[in-house]
Amino acid sequence: MRRRSRHSSTRLSTLSYNYPDLGGHFGQFGGIYMAETLIPAVEELSQQYLRFRDDPEFKAELAYELKHYVGRPSPIYHAKRLSEHLGGAQIYLKREDLNHTGAHKINSAMGQALLAKRMGKKRVIAETGAGMHGVATATVAARFGMECIVYMGAEDIQRQAPNVFRMKLLGAKVVPVESGSRTLKDACNEAIRDWVTNVESTFYIFGTAAGPHPYPMMVRDFQCVIGNEAKVQMPEMIGRQPDAVIACVGGGSNAIGLFHPYIEVPNVQIIGVEAGGYGIASGKHAAPLTANAKVGVLHGNKVNLMQDENGQIIETHSISAGLDYPGVGPEHCLLKDIGRAQYVAADDDEAIAAFDALCRYEGIIPALESSHALAHAIKIAPTMAKDKVLLVNLSGRGDKDMNTVARIKGITL
Repeated sequence: MRRRSRHSSTRLSTLSYNYPDLGGHFGQFGGIYMAETLIPAVEELSQQYLRFRDDPEFKAELAYELKHYVGRPSPIYHAKRLSEHLGGAQIYLKREDLNHTGAHKINSAMGQALLAKRMGKKRVIAETGAGMHGVATATVAARFGMECIVYMGAEDIQRQAPNVFRMKLLGAKVVPVESGSRTLKDACNEAIRDWVTNVESTFYIFGTAAGPHPYPMMVRDFQCVIGNEAKVQMPEMIGRQPDAVIACVGGGSNAIGLFHPYIEVPNVQIIGVEAGGYGIASGKHAAPLTANAKVGVLHGNKVNLMQDENGQIIETHSISAGLDYPGVGPEHCLLKDIGRAQYVAADDDEAIAAFDALCRYEGIIPALESSHALAHAIKIAPTMAKDKVLLVNLSGRGDKDMNTVARIKGITL
């Protein structure tokens, strides 16, 4: 394994916020920790991304696809009845659930697919937890005529059967992963093994803002469309920016897409909500930042990581397959380190309660991932004045979670 990290732990300031550096570091986090066989592939990817990201033709094609195929801009919605019920701050929702395929994942998948096309790659692979990134990847592969392989933990295949069917309808091959906890972490491992074997022909469409450089930067850049739109839409709706932006954090792609454009906007609080599972004290959760997990290396980058005293990965738990991951993107680690963002956890019960509340007060069925962010907004809104505004990123819709919620409620569909 080749290591590329030049930074020691240091407290950094948003006054000079310009990350990552040329080596892909976000302070002490990020970097490239990969097998030697993949170093040329990530270096080629980095060069090609830097070449095309500011290319007018690339930007125009991406903008066209986001508008006419994905359906952007996604609207912002005032959850008025829910806010009135809570009796405090006003809750607004950034409706990423209304995107084509039903989640924010399509933003980055589209950008990466267009890059793959320019690099001459005919085969794309992906890992997926809740299945939304797998569906997004299968969708763009069908859109551009590419072979598509999706790795998915066997446990997640059981939890997210509707999305597995969707991927297959779109022409993708879904490969079940039986190793480890049979969840997202293990799917990532298998996808990386595939990439090592087929690096010449294959583009790895990574699902979140983690992994080796340039993925955390590249996925963030493609997802920043969320926050950039919100910065325009909120003043149009309420005459100013919100008091806080809130998003769920597994790997953290939807969250960094909302947060990054707000990093240098004063007086806007940034709050990431991790999966508290059965509770932080139980140890059965997926909340490395909230639990102050030590720094470690996973899937090609250095991040805060759930591990035991010997550095072995601790098995995680979350009701949400999309948040069931022991690490977190490196930029989130930095934002916590410098105090620009706050990270908290919502447990399974709180997420289910938030899921029910949005269904019944607003007629919107949220993804269980998004329900964690909503749960924190529901928790703090009653403690705030009615003129305060919370913007919650509704990162995906909950159709895929019907079986999980029904099982928890003891309902047979």
